[in-house]
Formats: sequence, C-alpha cells, structure tokens
Amino acid sequence: MNESGLSVNAKARDAAIEVIRSMTVEPTALLEYQSHGRVMIIGGPEAMEISPRLTRPLRADVLLMNGSVEPGASVIPVGGRAVHIEGYMGAFTITLSEKGKSNHEIFKVDLILDIEEKSMLSMPIKPLGYLTANSADELSLLNALNQLEELTGTFEKPRFFDYDASICAHGRSGKTTCYRCVDACPAEAITALAESIAVDPYLCQGGGICASVCPTGAIRYTYPSAADTLECLRNALSHYSDAGGEQAVVAFVSEMDYEQLDELPDNLIPLVVEELGSIGIDIWLSALAYGASRVLLVNAGSVPQVVVNALQEQIATAHSILSGFGYSADAIALIAIDDLMAKTLAKMPLMLAATYSGMSDKRRTALFAIDHLHEQSNETQLAIDLPAGSLFGRIHVKGEACTLCMSCTSVCPAKAVHAGNDVPRLVFIEENCVQCGICTAACPENAIYLESRLLTDPKQRRQPITLYEEAPFNCVTCGKPFATQSVIDTMLEKLSSHQMFQSERSKQRLKMCEDCRVIDVVQDAEAMGMPADMIGQNDPVSRT
Repeated sequence: MNESGLSVNAKARDAAIEVIRSMTVEPTALLEYQSHGRVMIIGGPEAMEISPRLTRPLRADVLLMNGSVEPGASVIPVGGRAVHIEGYMGAFTITLSEKGKSNHEIFKVDLILDIEEKSMLSMPIKPLGYLTANSADELSLLNALNQLEELTGTFEKPRFFDYDASICAHGRSGKTTCYRCVDACPAEAITALAESIAVDPYLCQGGGICASVCPTGAIRYTYPSAADTLECLRNALSHYSDAGGEQAVVAFVSEMDYEQLDELPDNLIPLVVEELGSIGIDIWLSALAYGASRVLLVNAGSVPQVVVNALQEQIATAHSILSGFGYSADAIALIAIDDLMAKTLAKMPLMLAATYSGMSDKRRTALFAIDHLHEQSNETQLAIDLPAGSLFGRIHVKGEACTLCMSCTSVCPAKAVHAGNDVPRLVFIEENCVQCGICTAACPENAIYLESRLLTDPKQRRQPITLYEEAPFNCVTCGKPFATQSVIDTMLEKLSSHQMFQSERSKQRLKMCEDCRVIDVVQDAEAMGMPADMIGQNDPVSRT
C-alpha cells in the first residue's frame, strides 16, 4: 500500500484508466435521421388501448394483427395479409399484401412499437426507431412509451464502418464463398451481392463483428478505428508498467454492460467499447504483445448469440496460436460478468512489450502481434494447426487434376496465388492467404483444397513457393509456347464430340497458338464455309 491507501497495482491501474479517458478518436462521418412522430403500433386489440396514451407530437395508428376494429379508432386490420417491414427511424415502410390479390397497402411511418409476443422483426438488434414491449408488463410498456416521446426531431449517429470492395473475399467472377460478415451481423444490415456486399449505414448500429470476422480487412470498424484502439491500449499498458503495475489484465466491455461492473480488481484495466464484437483477434493478440497478462471479453448479457458464436470461432483460432507458442490458451477468454473476479490471474509470462504502432490494417496488425509473441516464446515448431475457417493457412493443388488454367489467380482477393510469368506455374505466398475458399470455388477441375495453419517463421510465410508446374506446350506451327500439355489434352477431350472439331485439321488447330490458329482458319475452306478455289481471292496479297 502507498500513502493514499492504494496498492501499487491499483495506482498503476488508475494511471492506465486516465490514459484511456484521454483517448482521442479520429472523427467519422455522421448520419442523420429525421422523425416527425408518426407511430405504428403493431399488436392485437390491446394495441388500440395503448394508442390514446401517446401525446403530441406523436401520432399513432394501429396495425391490428387480430380481432375486430372498434368504431372511431385509427386502425388498419391486417386481415390475413402478409406483413413486410423494412427501413429505420424516420423511414419505415410497412407493406401488407396477399399473393394473387390486389388488396395490398403501403404505409410510411417514423417509429414502430411492436407489442406482439413474437416480434415482427427477428434480428437480434432491431433498427433504430423500432421498439418492442410486453403489453402485459406495464413497466416494459411504460419504458417503451417514454422512449417514443424522446424520438421526435433530428438525430445523428456515427458511420461505424468503411468498406473496400477491391479486397473483399465475398465473390469474384460469379463465384461467391465468403458470407462471414453477412451471417454474423446482428442487425442484418449487410446484403450479399453478386461479387461484393452492401452495408446499409442506417441499419448498422456499430456491432463491429463484421470487421472482426472479415478475413481480408475489407470491412473495417471506424469509430473508434482499430488504430485508435491499439494506440490507446499500448499507451495504457505502458503507463501501467511505468507506474510499477504487474500482471495487468485487460477487460473489454461494451458501453451497455460497463455500468454493471462493480469494484475492480487492482490489476484489471477496463476498456469500454461501443460493442464487444468490434474487438477482434488482431487487438486481443496485440494486447498480450503490449504486455497484458490476460485479455477478457466481458459479456453481461447484452451480446447477441450470433455475435457470441462468431467471437467463439475467433477465440478458437487465438487459442490454437497461443497453445502452439507454449502459452496458456486461457490468456484470452470470453466470460460472464459474474466470473470477472475469478479470472484476473495472470496467464502470460513476463516478456518484452511490443512497440509497434496502432494501425487499421487488421491482417498486418495480427501478424505483428503473432510474430512478437513467437519471438518471446521458446517454441520452435514450424507450423501450428488452426481450426477450419481461420484467417491463416495454405492451399494445396492436386497436380493430376490441375490444368494451370489460372482461374484461381484471377479471383484471389489477397494476391496469395498468381501465375509464374512466362512459365506455366502456379505460385503461392502463404502470408497473403485468407482461407476464403474462392479459389476452390473457381477451380473448374476441383483441384484445390484448403489447410488452415500458421507458419511461425515470417520469412517462410512470405516466401513464394511453386504449387504446381508443367513444361510449356509449343505451337505446332510456329513453336511459340502458349499452353500446357494438360490444357491441350483437356480441350481435345471436351471438344471431341463438337461438330466443329471432327476433322484432323480442326483438331490440329487446337494445338496452335492464337495467331497461327486464325491464319489456319482463314485458309481452311471447310472452316470458312466456302469453296476451296475461292479461299484467298479477296486477299490483296494473294492477287499480287
């Protein structure tokens, strides 16, 4: 204890918390919502009793799901029609329709109060302006009505994400494989398109799990950015250490759950985030590299199950990496708030703290942390097996099936696989591979499969390796290399029954380069569909 009655760790913790409080965040764009107070109450007959309780400027209609309409009430009976709801505060659209009939209606409202036993919208995080309540619970209902009274006027919200379609692994050339962000988003704000995704910024509420599960970093959390969070974390841990603190435990907790934290253990540094899902493996591992003895993700019940499931998958990858380096897998843990006091024992050994700066490149950050943790460990294994679907790994090519068509090279979003210049060769750089699987989907011969793993030697990860190579096939006319024997064999096999390739000359043409093939076609009367004596008559060179 010191003179103030605080332990050394507690004093160091307070110094770290002060650093966190002084954190500056790079500003992001703001989105504007406008609500004029038009409310739709969705429910049974009880909804008609709630409507008169709303006061100006709120104006309510009732979407009556069942029961009869009372005289004088502003009620829209559903009447067996399907109900479709989309939009957000200030811009909700409710469509009632019945297949094969013209009795559809469309309503535009600013706010929705849903008192149905089962909410009309099923996503875990509802759009802003969509409130739910239990009509049989007066406290629940009163809370919803009070919220409605505060939701008229103009409101602003940060734009939480940034998206780079050029490195998105969702799809390429008509092939789609990666749906991680779509599946994980608790607000259903992300839509899969043909070769990219679309994120509705007005539906996005900053859950951040999309950025945590994205293998390439195509979608990034921007408020705060990963760079800001990492710098805050690095400085906080540095101040904790400089103040004499030992065995620091970093606890990430969402704003909604933070108020449930009671007295903190002396060595626990809380870092409040918008949503727990916004902090991913790059930041967890960096916290350990910066000197934390443990990283805890504290869930007091506010985290949707779909986000918990996605976090658990990422944690499984982190556990494999830590175990592979000889560290305790439990150094990173997702815990309930009631278990917090029992989870503050150190799990990492003392080590030299990393000094790399915060950055928003997720993959580079994760690899910086991994390389630092590897350097500080005594483990010498060359590769660590990771769970399927992890962010790191390699691809294998079945040589007996590969024709070196290079379809995989044209779709890879991370430039992990590419052609070997003028040589028929498939070259691979493991550090770039994000295990998205789009190369396997694009391969017409099903010759590629994935292996999730981590090469511990960074030089080896960056080293280009040849996955498959063949001798070039030379044009039978001019001798120029233009394909491989397997490509030619495949073409001959697939076109063997085609009517245009029945003659020996037409088959021989498949063994020619593009230029020689064109010359041979125009000199072939059968291919041109002309009498043999007319070939060349319109050629100025032939008439000379």
